[in-house]
Amino acid sequence: MSKPVDLELKKAFVELQVKMVETSKKIQVIDSQIGVLKRVLQHADITQREISTLPSGTKTYESVGRMFLLTDLDEIKGNLKNRISLLTTRTSELENNKQYLEKNLKESEDNIREMVQQRKEQNEVKST
Repeated sequence: MSKPVDLELKKAFVELQVKMVETSKKIQVIDSQIGVLKRVLQHADITQREISTLPSGTKTYESVGRMFLLTDLDEIKGNLKNRISLLTTRTSELENNKQYLEKNLKESEDNIREMVQQRKEQNEVKST
C-alpha cells in the first residue's frame, strides 16, 4: 500500500519550488545588471585616468546623445566623478538586494527541511 500524501507538505514544496525559480531568475537578472554596471564603471574609470593626464587648457568634448558639446575639462572630470559614484552606489544596492534574496531563499529551504523533519517525527511517534 502506498502511504497517504501529506497535502500540506506537498503544497509547501510546490510553493518553495515556485519561490526558488522566481528568486533564482531575479538573482540572474541582478548578476547581469551588476556585470553591465561593472563594465560601465571600468569604462568611466579608464576615461577619468586618461582625462587626468591632459593639460588644463585642452579643448574637450562631451558626448550628449549623438552629438558632442565643447565642455570645460573640470566639468567633464566632475561629471565623471558623479557618474562613478552613482554607478558604485547602484552596484552596492544590487549586491545588497542579491544577498537579501539569497538569504530569503536559504531561510525558505530551511523552513521546509524543518517541516519535513517535524512530519517524520510525528509519523514516528504515531507508529510507536
